[in-house]
Amino acid sequence: MSHTELHRTNRVGWLRAAVLGANDGIVSTASLIIGVAAASSAREDVLLAGVAGLVAGAMSMAAGEYVSVSSQSDTERADLKLEKRSLEQDTEFEIEELAKIYESRGLEPVLARRVAEALMAHDALGAHARDEIGISEVAGPQPVQAALSSAGTFTVGAALPLIVAWLVSDAALIALVAALSLVSLGLLGGLAARAGGAPIAVGATRVAFWGALAMVLTAGVGRIFGVVA
Repeated sequence: MSHTELHRTNRVGWLRAAVLGANDGIVSTASLIIGVAAASSAREDVLLAGVAGLVAGAMSMAAGEYVSVSSQSDTERADLKLEKRSLEQDTEFEIEELAKIYESRGLEPVLARRVAEALMAHDALGAHARDEIGISEVAGPQPVQAALSSAGTFTVGAALPLIVAWLVSDAALIALVAALSLVSLGLLGGLAARAGGAPIAVGATRVAFWGALAMVLTAGVGRIFGVVA
């Protein structure tokens, strides 16, 4: 009977980006709508604020991801360039360096040396990138893909409270936006926890709590400025 193990670590990257984008979209847009509505603003002003928040937030997420991933990519390329030059100039030193890494992981010195030589004969730069530098793939991250993914998930998340605010009446706007946003956040947190193998209730509660806190604070700020005005 064959034995297979379902590992979830390979999901961490895309799962983090998707959850972060959608979560930020819901929380920031719902909080903005609730804050402006709590200030007794006209419905048109609330919708305008929501649309502006969606566009600005999506662009901010895209720019942030692009800059972050580009910086990571630049660093990795610089490290790989340095490592490639070192491999060309002093191969023996690099073999010993790789062997020491394998010794620290439990291999006997002779076996560690053989493994290092074999891996370097197959792909010297790949071996050092993986085991010395910690880069799993020489291809590296993709800034444009990360930016588009982050902006897309933010837009999807932000669209929910905006649609609710557009459809409901002024009297029920704050309550319905808050309620449906919290339900969505709970579902999002639960799905993310399930995909990552974590307890669903913990994931849902964690996301919903911080979303509720953001909405309460912005509602309070809106109410204060509404009274002052």
